[in-house]
Amino acid sequence: METDGTVPEIPAQAPLVVAPGRILDAKTALALNVHASPGVYALLLGSGISLTSGVKTGWGIVEDLVGRVAAMQDPNDADAAEKAAADPAGWWAQHYDGVLGYSGLLGAVAPTAAARQQQLARYFQPQEDDEPGAKGPTPAHHAIAQLVKRGSVRVILTTNFDRLTERALEEAGISPQVISRPSQIAEMMPLPHAPVTVIKLHGDYAALDQLNTVDELETYEREQQELLKRVLDEYGLIICGWSADWDTALVRALEGVRPRRYPMFWSSFSTLGEAAKHLTTQHSAVVIQGMAADDLFTDLQRRVEALDRMSAPPVTRDIAVTRLKRALPDPVRRIEASDLIHQTVTDILDRTAAAARPLSGPVFDESILGYRADCDTLLHLLAHGVFNDDGTHDALWLRALERLTRIRSTLPGYFTEALEALRHYPALLATWTMGVTAVISRREEFLATIMAQPTWNTLSGRTRTQPPAVYLNPTRVLATDLKSIMPPPEGQVWRLPQSRFLRQETREPLRVLEPDDTAYQTACTRFEFLASMIAMDDDTQQMRFPWVGEFMNDVHWEYDTSMANTIKTELTPNWPLLQAGAFGSDVERAQAAYERLVEWRAKNPQLHW
Repeated sequence: METDGTVPEIPAQAPLVVAPGRILDAKTALALNVHASPGVYALLLGSGISLTSGVKTGWGIVEDLVGRVAAMQDPNDADAAEKAAADPAGWWAQHYDGVLGYSGLLGAVAPTAAARQQQLARYFQPQEDDEPGAKGPTPAHHAIAQLVKRGSVRVILTTNFDRLTERALEEAGISPQVISRPSQIAEMMPLPHAPVTVIKLHGDYAALDQLNTVDELETYEREQQELLKRVLDEYGLIICGWSADWDTALVRALEGVRPRRYPMFWSSFSTLGEAAKHLTTQHSAVVIQGMAADDLFTDLQRRVEALDRMSAPPVTRDIAVTRLKRALPDPVRRIEASDLIHQTVTDILDRTAAAARPLSGPVFDESILGYRADCDTLLHLLAHGVFNDDGTHDALWLRALERLTRIRSTLPGYFTEALEALRHYPALLATWTMGVTAVISRREEFLATIMAQPTWNTLSGRTRTQPPAVYLNPTRVLATDLKSIMPPPEGQVWRLPQSRFLRQETREPLRVLEPDDTAYQTACTRFEFLASMIAMDDDTQQMRFPWVGEFMNDVHWEYDTSMANTIKTELTPNWPLLQAGAFGSDVERAQAAYERLVEWRAKNPQLHW
């Protein structure tokens, strides 16, 4: 059904069109339109997008080649190359027959395919004397690849000969359909069916049928014209790096398009030329002035991803764990893993502000249990992350722990130490979970890291920097009475409530990794033992206090095969914890810490049975 006999009626469920105005700036309008209409906007990329890569345009290659020919023709004239490059067409007309063009010039300089490849290599492929990263995809190319990956862009028109767009797509794991010759159009996959189609309007650098001269750019072949007309008619258009000054056929195609269904966005770093002004006026284009291609597309990517986060449904715990496990072994998805952990910790910080989790009055118990609920997804992520990691992402887990320690403020002022220390409970839960996981996965060297970092500066009295082995000691963090949260059997009292409570609270995050309850308890016991040894290695005697827990019980000490005897025999220079830097990598220090722990236990018989 048509409204006026020429323009098809747009259905009610058509993609959203957001117009910029005084309230909405052009960049915001662009992001909103792209986000609301996946696959509706095509890109038209000119040479400006590749400038920062160091790759020359087709005409830039012509200028350089003419200069080289001139230098070879008159080797005694030191300025021959510079003069010829200043007016390549004029120099060529004086010395050779025919019109100067990329194809003809390259054919004359290098008449065979092998020779042409050698000539072109230095313009399009990195050379030994190039700076690192030269002639590679720019930030704009990589941002475009990410937009393609999320489905925002499905069609890319380009006047460039280079392959930077294709390379960026391939590095992002995308196989593009590339159309660089009119003869390929008949056999191409339909645009809606291809993951992304790159249409190289002027050809590819490795072929000799590029369009470069004014005459060559005057018209396109019929198949190319029809494909271009379809794209310009059916898609919105984002133009970047294209001046419209020389490409007559492309300008004519844009002029011949009927009133646009979707907006045209035109980004230009410099002032628009006359042809560009005419086209932007004809199509009521939204002009984004003064932004380089790298800035435009990286900004667009960030804005679209921000809109994704706002519109995405909350990630469930199981989905989050699945996403993390898929991202960990894939270097390309390293940022995805980092973002997942970062956002999960951010959510915890938002929910655990002092006002939201008061530690006094009738809501005390609720606040303590609330901390555990707040951390549930993170504890599962840390357990599976440490278990499935090989050390590559240790900095990520440590960063999460560092941010959790900030829940407890270090601002001076009046406070009750026993209550305020509870704000370190999320950090203790994370450390305990990662520590027990490290034992289960035989990655005990990781304990050397999480027991030493991040440090904490207490302002109780004079400033003292403490490692986690000290300030996250469960008897410090959970110094308050836990009977109301974890009541003991009638007529009994808990001797070691902190140890029992932590084992209970972290069981679920580790259940999939260690289904056997006995094995889980053994891993907790070993972690408590090793954490206590590290705590007893503190250089200040008054800070030497073990993680008093169920590892103190006689069953773990008084038999030849007990935990204590097993660890004692492990204390050699090859012990993983020593190799990772614990105890200063000094076996005698480790043995001394062990003996201090034995001595402390002997002096406190009331804490074990």
